Amino acid sequence: MKIAIFFLLAAVAFARPTPEEYEEQVSVELLHHNVVHPDEEGAHSVDFAADNGISFQLSGSEGEDGGANMVGSYTYIVEGEAVPLTFVANEYGFQPQSSLLPVAPAFPHEIPEWVLEQIAFAEQERAAQAYEEES
Repeated sequence: MKIAIFFLLAAVAFARPTPEEYEEQVSVELLHHNVVHPDEEGAHSVDFAADNGISFQLSGSEGEDGGANMVGSYTYIVEGEAVPLTFVANEYGFQPQSSLLPVAPAFPHEIPEWVLEQIAFAEQERAAQAYEEES
């Protein structure tokens, strides 16, 4: 639930109006708001939308070792445009997807020579350490 509140606050922070927009926009109406508190199995959800285009949806359940598994999405406003973002949060961390996020270069790409040298050096160190442990 703490993570849901964090995402809610993040969505609100990202959607804050510029000073010019703030003068024009006096209030925001909440279109709907639904919170399902954790049940006996730990399932929970949050869903809200405002008339300015901001929305947030999250559903999840308790994971192993006290963690949580969640999926969701939110839409916030950037320079007057709605920007959607979807995410999964689980034992592998927060994994967002959005058209505004940078994309890593396609692999395979050429590995720099200095990297290959470091890999070879590390392998030599491991071999030397294994030899010393055997002796």
